Amino acid sequence: MEQRITSRKNPLLQQARRLLTSRKARMEAGLYAADGIKLLQEAVRFCPGLETVILCDGVTLPLPESVRVIRVPEDVMASISPMESPQGALFLCRLPQPKPFAARPGMLLLDGIQDPGNLGTILRTADALDVPVALLEGCADPYSHKTVRASMGAVFRREVIQASWQTVQEACRREGIPVGVTALSPEAKDLRRSALGKLAVVIGSEGRGVRPEILESAGEKLIIPMNPHCESLNAAVAATIVMWQMKCG
Repeated sequence: MEQRITSRKNPLLQQARRLLTSRKARMEAGLYAADGIKLLQEAVRFCPGLETVILCDGVTLPLPESVRVIRVPEDVMASISPMESPQGALFLCRLPQPKPFAARPGMLLLDGIQDPGNLGTILRTADALDVPVALLEGCADPYSHKTVRASMGAVFRREVIQASWQTVQEACRREGIPVGVTALSPEAKDLRRSALGKLAVVIGSEGRGVRPEILESAGEKLIIPMNPHCESLNAAVAATIVMWQMKCG
């Protein structure tokens, strides 16, 4: 049964606003929020944690019976949605229980990827290419609405693993998986000459690259060949090239 809400001060709608803007609020509530009809359709198919759907008047979508449905006027939806032109659908999902890190060859490690658009794009590409990914310290929240949107629902379809560098390093050593890092350094090797499918490869942050402590302990330093006048690549683009080489190299 649908419930209609017309007050912008309704507690549920106020919670939705907090979930859209605050990582702390998401952690405390154990929920995250996302918006958009296409994303909602993906959540219906793949997200077991879908709990509440807020729909604008005039928007109809097939939804599971277990999902709570809230109907709101257009002006109320506009007051909640972070989009300039709301699509008329916003929804709340339970945060999944954290999963332990498991080292695997041919996996990607993200170190301090702070831009949610880049992070979401990487997760989307990893889902498409079936590459396991782990987020190290300093990454953007994978369950912010910007990351979820950029991932095009990849966070619903695949587990998002988060772990400390110490945990990852110990696990890779235990499993005998070498760690490679992308680095702009003279000793870095053309990644086409490395068996990336046997490594765990670290992609560094947009501003500072891979942390020194990871660089120092890495078994291989890798570079993406490019024109000398190009200083670097966007983190999501670099990650895509690395993942493609993992699968094809």
